[in-house]
This record gives sequence, structure tokens and C-alpha cells, in this order.
Amino acid sequence: MSLRKRLRNTHNEVDAGPLNDVLFILLMFFLLISTLANPNVVKVSNPKGKSDTKVSQTIVVTVTKDQQVYIGTQHVNMLYIDSLIKKEVDQNRKFVDTPTVVMNIDTSAYYGQAFRIMEAAKRAKAKLAANIKP
Repeated sequence: MSLRKRLRNTHNEVDAGPLNDVLFILLMFFLLISTLANPNVVKVSNPKGKSDTKVSQTIVVTVTKDQQVYIGTQHVNMLYIDSLIKKEVDQNRKFVDTPTVVMNIDTSAYYGQAFRIMEAAKRAKAKLAANIKP
């Protein structure tokens, strides 16, 4: 009889302390990894595309909706874009046979700037790619 009473009075509990520690560590890990995963620092609204093609991004030229132009993360003047792209292509030609200029242009940016970047990349004898949302 005393055996049955002892079994009824025991309460089964699960200690949630270690579970909280593991979840906190996982949360911190994913927060840190998500900030490192995005190489593009300048945010733009890209047009949508139908196919998904990946290109190695050696030279990234970004035009924001405020018509600000960046090569990589460095703000540049649009007046000097031809010589700056030529300079970047020549520097990257040491490491890659044919450098690629990736255009990252906001949908509300002027088309004239996009065409000027395309012409500068063509004159520098570089490949050209446009970054669009699939």
C-alpha cells in the first residue's frame, strides 16, 4: 500500500532552464549570420526578373532612388563614372581575366545613368550584369 501512495505523490517536472540557454544561443547565432550574409550595403529597389542567373560580383555600381552613385560602398560623382569604372576594371583585371561590372540600380533612378554606366563598362571591355529581383 505504501508503494502506491509514494508513486501518486511524485510530480514529474521538466527543467526549462537549459532549453532557454540553447534557444538564446541559437538566436544569437542566426542574428550574427544574417548580418554577414548580405554583401550589398546600399539598399535599392530592383526590378523583378524571370530567370535567376548568378554572376561573380567583382565591381558593383549602385544607383539609389536619390540618384546617389556608389562603386562598392564608396560614394562617387556621376561626372567621373567613366574614369572610375575604367580604373576599377584595370585593377581587377590583375586577378580576373574579364572583370564583371554589376549594376544595382533602383527602379526610380534615371535611365540615363544606367546607360552611361553600361557604356563605361563597354569601353573598359568588362562584362556587364544587372542585379534584378527574381
